[in-house]
Amino acid sequence: MAAYGVDPNFWAGRRVFVTGHTGFKGAWLIFRLLGLGAKVSGYALAPATEPNLFESLGLAEDIEHSLGDVRDAESLAATVAAAKPEIVFHLAAQALVRPAFDDPVGTFATNVMGTVNLLQALRDARGLKAIVAITSDKVYDNHEWPWGYRESDALGGREPYGSSKACCEHVVEAFARSYFRPTEGGPGIASLRAGNVIGGGDWASDRLIPDAVRAFMKGNPLRLRNPAAVRPWQHVLEPLEAYLDMAQRLSAAPADWSCAWNVGPAAESARPVSWIAERLCTLWGDDARWETTHGNQPYEARLLHVDSSKLSAATGYRPTWSIETALDHTVTWYRVARERGDLRALSQRQVEQFIEERAA
Repeated sequence: MAAYGVDPNFWAGRRVFVTGHTGFKGAWLIFRLLGLGAKVSGYALAPATEPNLFESLGLAEDIEHSLGDVRDAESLAATVAAAKPEIVFHLAAQALVRPAFDDPVGTFATNVMGTVNLLQALRDARGLKAIVAITSDKVYDNHEWPWGYRESDALGGREPYGSSKACCEHVVEAFARSYFRPTEGGPGIASLRAGNVIGGGDWASDRLIPDAVRAFMKGNPLRLRNPAAVRPWQHVLEPLEAYLDMAQRLSAAPADWSCAWNVGPAAESARPVSWIAERLCTLWGDDARWETTHGNQPYEARLLHVDSSKLSAATGYRPTWSIETALDHTVTWYRVARERGDLRALSQRQVEQFIEERAA
């Protein structure tokens, strides 16, 4: 079995296509890929926030940057054909629980039919080696068990976001079995389920870290709607390492790796929202504080985490940063952003530190 982690030799000069590259996780991914020497093409909507990580890192000039909606099948197919990808990462999604609750039609159209449109566009792609589809830990039929969900557990979704991502999983499996057929020599295709990713550069509304940063910068308290909820918190570089590692494996042995995989932190990193808020307040200083907000809220699970033992046993995957370290790096990033520092240099230092500590 190949050692877990990124092989720079694999990525040098590799043609890589990323949907959703202007988002928080997508921008970190293409930043990582550019550092590895890959030739990156991206297809996404314009960045949804101001500021945003994609523009803060100045990434548009370093890639083939295409703006478009994955619901536009014709535009997406034309962009895929021009990119001639060897590796595809599918991150484009409506990724927020509350907006999904407010707009279920748009959420299902983007998350389900957007995935269908991409996979349809890739059916006849020559030279394609691997497709990595990113879903969520919220794909499971959540009974709020105290143990982590495994890939063999039932899919579900009690609200539009989770349900749409569970549907996405079914789409990936259907295309894998019907068209890509990795067991018969076709390209590898896998879904990876990760959630509650944190790190510098996330400015989305209704997410814990960016909500906290915005509140603290204004001297306001962070308002929490569900402080007792427990989630598997992990720094964004953790799942990105797993995505890159899985693409390498799919390329080498598609029949062996084409299935679903959980990517989560160590069990001790599953912490209540209130614990994360307290840690953020301590790290930020300046009398930062939090309080509970009340009122009608859409359904959210109070307890959810995934079991990554399948990935660990198969690849040697292990988390590199504890939740404490992840939060330290995250707050450092936002403090530099507040001071208008060099975010590209800081992000590169954090990548290098992650690589060094993972190899230790």
